[in-house]
Amino acid sequence: MNVEQIYTGCLAQGAYYIVSNGEAAIIDPLRETQPYLERLEKDGVTLKYIFETHFHADFVSGHIDLSKATGAKIVFGPTAKTEFDAVIAEDNQEFAIGNVKIRVLHTPGHTMESSTFLLIDEQGNDHAIFTGDTLFLGDVGRPDLAQKAASMTQEELAGLLYESLTNKILPLSDDITVYPGHGAGSACGKNMMKETVDTLGNQKQVNYALKQPSKEAFIAAVTDGLLPPPAYFGDNVAMNKKGYESFEQVREKALQALSPKAFEAAAEETGALILDTRDNGIFATGFVPNSVNIGLNGDFAPWVGAMIRSVAQPILLVAEPGSEEEAVTRLSRVGFDNVIGYLKGGVESWKAENLELDTVNRITAAKFAEDVKIGESVVYDVRKESEYIAEHVEEAFNRPLDFINDWFSTVNTDEHFYIHCAGGYRSMIAASILQSRGIRNFSEVEGGFKAIAESGVAKTDYVCPSKILK
Repeated sequence: MNVEQIYTGCLAQGAYYIVSNGEAAIIDPLRETQPYLERLEKDGVTLKYIFETHFHADFVSGHIDLSKATGAKIVFGPTAKTEFDAVIAEDNQEFAIGNVKIRVLHTPGHTMESSTFLLIDEQGNDHAIFTGDTLFLGDVGRPDLAQKAASMTQEELAGLLYESLTNKILPLSDDITVYPGHGAGSACGKNMMKETVDTLGNQKQVNYALKQPSKEAFIAAVTDGLLPPPAYFGDNVAMNKKGYESFEQVREKALQALSPKAFEAAAEETGALILDTRDNGIFATGFVPNSVNIGLNGDFAPWVGAMIRSVAQPILLVAEPGSEEEAVTRLSRVGFDNVIGYLKGGVESWKAENLELDTVNRITAAKFAEDVKIGESVVYDVRKESEYIAEHVEEAFNRPLDFINDWFSTVNTDEHFYIHCAGGYRSMIAASILQSRGIRNFSEVEGGFKAIAESGVAKTDYVCPSKILK
């Protein structure tokens, strides 16, 4: 038996590959299936089952394409309803893969169909659990995503999650390995550890949710401080339930190389969003007007999902030449399948045609320290509220990037302001969005708070309620 975690950092997502005696199972595969197919061929094994822990909200699974390519059966837990062929397992039903078995443990709470898969080894011993979004390392799945579908409150779902953990997970042996669906950085939880594998015994010691003294305390703890889910989550759930266009079709449509003139015409004719995936420092020095910058070298897919309201939005790509396919792949992972082409040759080809370029007024932290007047200058800190609370520029306002659509209209366009995040990635996203909406009276700080903290500007951990976005 071999168990391999296939971890994708930009999504903080874990898929799993299990092999025993010539047969294989894959749990929660990513959208693009070719890497799995190549691995199966290399290992000379047959894919027998594709297990889905639940209907994912933060990414589009590759279960349908993978099943079509291999003939493997898709398995969901009890109560799941799909619009494609799938095995809807019963609680405690077992599936054989070579000389091992996977037992389905129905663990509702994150969603109603959520299930944990218990791996039983060749000797009949409980070996590992694949917990999806039921149990993370350091956290548990958020209980607010399935409220509408389940006709339940988040508190009621949290109560179900407590029962699932108490009755199905915690009685298992402490030495069982826990393989979660996500790690730190995912929007599916709020307190995940950076580690991606642990023992159940250690989680009983360190996981705040598992240490609550009562059901009531558990419900209060796991529902406290939940941020609104990204807008694309509902779209991804629907795609995972109903099906989707194959990745190969999406890729073929997206990788249309457009000359600068054709790119410009497509933008005008379709109303497509121009998405520039270059690094923020390069973007600042020159970009196609009205572009939104979300760099590939960061949490690209989650921020695309958070910033772009609909997966149906037509998108035109600007990328470093050679990285277009990577951008398309990452977009497809979160359901953004409507890429209609990319700028051939990148921004250099745009320059060669003497077409208009825009820039962002980016300043160094030293320049910021020289010019800012604490108490007089307006400073917008676009980090998360928790980051701001820990320490921030004195008298700065907290305006998290996640909620830019809520606060951008309150900006005084007659008054200069400064904008920064932790290191420059998020503040450039914000800067590009503001400029695309006609707001230009600001300076964005290169290097963000990390550089500002070294510049001598006054900092504080005092939080004035009026400075927090309401």
